[in-house]
Amino acid sequence: MSSRTLLTAYACVSAALLLALTLAGCSIERPVSANPAEYDFGPPPAHARTNPPIAGIVLVAPVRAPVWLDTNSIVYRLLYQDAGKPQSYSMSRWAAEPASLIADRLRSRLAAVSQGVVSHAFGARSDYTLRIELEDFSQQFKAPGQSTVLLRARASLLNSEGRVLIAQRAFEVERPAQPDAPGAVKALTEATGAFLDELVKWITENAKK
Repeated sequence: MSSRTLLTAYACVSAALLLALTLAGCSIERPVSANPAEYDFGPPPAHARTNPPIAGIVLVAPVRAPVWLDTNSIVYRLLYQDAGKPQSYSMSRWAAEPASLIADRLRSRLAAVSQGVVSHAFGARSDYTLRIELEDFSQQFKAPGQSTVLLRARASLLNSEGRVLIAQRAFEVERPAQPDAPGAVKALTEATGAFLDELVKWITENAKK
């Protein structure tokens, strides 16, 4: 067999192998985002301010998050394949870090039920200090094409003057989600709303002057 024939045969085998690998890769389902997009939680809902149940000013500290959540990526996990590997959509992102988006929405929510809301940048006096540690804020694929979202956080309420811990609680909210980036955003936005409702109720029960 001539060297030209061998090269031709080698090229054909290589092409066939490459095609087989490509087809195999296509057969493994992955969540995708087709078009570049940035998301936030949308306009904050209106909350009537009448007879605030929290009789005091609340200082909302910056929401803390683990390193893998401290970006504007929309994170998902393939639980059926490698639950310990957080991944992110390449074409879709949050407009800011989730911790920042949650902090902004939290301040808006508390403004309607307290005597005031401040941050460290204000340098103003406060009666209570609220600290939130965001532990999970991701989409979870239990099987290809089947997903939910999970918001997990821990809240600590302190007396600002004495730095005394008043109460602490863990929160966990799970919601079904369409298996794509817009589905993750919609479900995580709903989970955030449910979390803040429970959080405000908890603060109201514990913030007694």
